[in-house]
Amino acid sequence: MARTIEEILADARVRLARLDPGQAHAETRDGALLVDIRPAAQRADEGEVPGALIVERNVLEWRLDPVSAARLPQATGHDLRVIVFCSEGYTSSLAAACLHDLGLTRATDVVGGFRAWRAAGLPTTGGTGA
Repeated sequence: MARTIEEILADARVRLARLDPGQAHAETRDGALLVDIRPAAQRADEGEVPGALIVERNVLEWRLDPVSAARLPQATGHDLRVIVFCSEGYTSSLAAACLHDLGLTRATDVVGGFRAWRAAGLPTTGGTGA
């Protein structure tokens, strides 16, 4: 049975304890892993969050799965607190739900994504867009 993207997104978000930008920032100071899944062109246009780990969406599961041969050194275990963000907080919800499927059940995302982070006055660098 076909489902709409709105239904899929709602199902993903039910599984997440989503964070506003301020909460995400505070958790990263306490050791949570902040992961930027935006493509390079979007990061170049919008800017970046200093200290965020860049893992583009198309390889996220392979890089953060603690048992994957392609994992990053930061993928230390299934109890890792991962906070994913994209540009506006849509793709990041789907990505965080996929991380839950891998057993990373402490994964979540940032409500409003990078744009909300920047609007909250939190640290960012670069960007060429408005």
